[in-house]
Amino acid sequence: MQDRGMLPSTAGTPVVWRGPEHLPGAHTRAGNAMGRTRAGLLAGAARAFAEHGLRRSTMQSIAAAAGVAKATLYNHFRTKDEVAAALLAAELDRLTALAETLPRDQALAALSDELGAHPVLRRLAEVEPETLTALLAVGAERWAELTARLGGALQVDDDGAELAGRWLLAVVLQPGRSTTRRRHAGRLAAVLA
Repeated sequence: MQDRGMLPSTAGTPVVWRGPEHLPGAHTRAGNAMGRTRAGLLAGAARAFAEHGLRRSTMQSIAAAAGVAKATLYNHFRTKDEVAAALLAAELDRLTALAETLPRDQALAALSDELGAHPVLRRLAEVEPETLTALLAVGAERWAELTARLGGALQVDDDGAELAGRWLLAVVLQPGRSTTRRRHAGRLAAVLA
């Protein structure tokens, strides 16, 4: 029931986040201020989700973690599910940008470290494993979109992106040690070369 990589809805209806470019005024000075506010709200959401998990976080706890009034949060997001969807979209953008700036072996190592130590993912694995599993169980169309994005960032073909994507999924579920992940990233990069 997920669309565009969104977290499973806590209300039963998935929320689609189309990205900041769809916001009114996104390319104006006011739009830039709005973007900074949204970034602060999403950082607060990440802190709240890492502390409480997705289900136990509330709009109030997200606003408090962001250091804003709840009304400010509601000016940007109607529901907690919208916040979660926007956070996921922002994290995908951040990780893609990170991978694009590094050689393949370093990109794989960096991605595995980010995913293996991500505070929200680790909290979900600890207190809401079913939510984490639902997050990772995307449909074939969304998986193809994600692996195409990964393939572009790593500059590998479809098979290489599929292999890297499946390895990174395993890292989310069983992160292991950073030294082991980095060693595996080097071996995977050699296979993808």
